Amino acid sequence: MTVSVSMLSAANDPVPFIDLTAQYQSIAAEVQPVVERLFAEQKFILGDEVTELEQEIATYCDARFAIGCNSGTDALILALNALGIGAGDEVITTPFSFFATASAIVRAGATPVFVDIEPNTYNLDPAQVEDAITPRTKAIMPVHLYGQCADMEPLWRIATQHGLAIVEDACQAIGAEYRGRRAGVLGAVGCFSFFPTKNLGG
Repeated sequence: MTVSVSMLSAANDPVPFIDLTAQYQSIAAEVQPVVERLFAEQKFILGDEVTELEQEIATYCDARFAIGCNSGTDALILALNALGIGAGDEVITTPFSFFATASAIVRAGATPVFVDIEPNTYNLDPAQVEDAITPRTKAIMPVHLYGQCADMEPLWRIATQHGLAIVEDACQAIGAEYRGRRAGVLGAVGCFSFFPTKNLGG
């Protein structure tokens, strides 16, 4: 194979991690009028757009309802609070995630208990979850990564057997499916994120 100077130059050019400017420019004509209208109407909290988004997400996920939050992190904290998980409780999760997964557990007052991941999927390894359960364990928080769901069938069995809730950190997997069901409806509560580096935001 012959390598040209232009090929070497292209190979040495850095690949941008994420280009939010280019992403914005591709949708600016659609977004700008909506943003201008929202500023003109001064509807920054709740409002028709939030209600519409909640309804669309619920329909898309085949859920009874959806609730818009400030962030995926806040959604995780609210999910734990709604389930009554707090001080003295433990939540089994993976260390291979954005730090918000563990910090949401801590901010709810509980303690994260880490188990390892499956080497092929990088998702929570169900085979290691059961050994991590203690009398203080109240929930399992699998993280669906890279648009693929964790292996939920064994997690459902473990959760049912031990009376544990499953809180899905689906922040990086909106649209992913497991056995015909979308991420977000595979546990007691599912949480998404629109942050620019997540699947939907990026």
